[in-house]
Amino acid sequence: MKSCLVLGISCLFLLTGCSPKTPSVEEQISIAVQQTIAAIPTYTPYPPPAILPTFTPAPLSGLFCEYQFCIGHPADMAFFDLSAQTNPTTPSTTSQGQLLAYNANLVIQFLWQDAPGSNDPQFMLDVIVDPKVDTRSGDLAPLLIGDLNVLYVPITFSQSASLPNGGAAAWICNGRAFAWKAYTSQPDLAKNLLVEALQNFRCTK
Repeated sequence: MKSCLVLGISCLFLLTGCSPKTPSVEEQISIAVQQTIAAIPTYTPYPPPAILPTFTPAPLSGLFCEYQFCIGHPADMAFFDLSAQTNPTTPSTTSQGQLLAYNANLVIQFLWQDAPGSNDPQFMLDVIVDPKVDTRSGDLAPLLIGDLNVLYVPITFSQSASLPNGGAAAWICNGRAFAWKAYTSQPDLAKNLLVEALQNFRCTK
């Protein structure tokens, strides 16, 4: 009888030792958290947006030389006489004129007039910036490009969804006042175009 009791107690301890151990509350919480995290579907992360550098859309290897001045422009664009197009009886001359060049990605307007004794080209910005379609979108900035003192202002263009940005500039050279304007797809392109165009600028009178 005694041996049976000892055997029974031994079996009880053996069964107790082999029974699964109930995890603590902390362990249960930890397991639940890990299971929840593991159940969250993983997605391929979106690549960060690339920062595209502003660039000149076409090399300004073209050079327009007439009316006793030269100015750079994209090689795949050609200036035409806007003054003659508007009124054939008053084409551009060395004293005053207006040119235009354009393609699907860029529009450039360029004009000039005699301005003897003038040192401030700001009035030419008022001539070339059209308040009906152009809005100044930044501060007027002086630029030194070569030996030219240039006034530049960024603009927005309300008439084209594909060319909403741009810039306008004006300067004086040998008794004539010049103005330049471009409509572009990106905000800083016009300024880059201006700098490259004026690197080849020269005028005589």
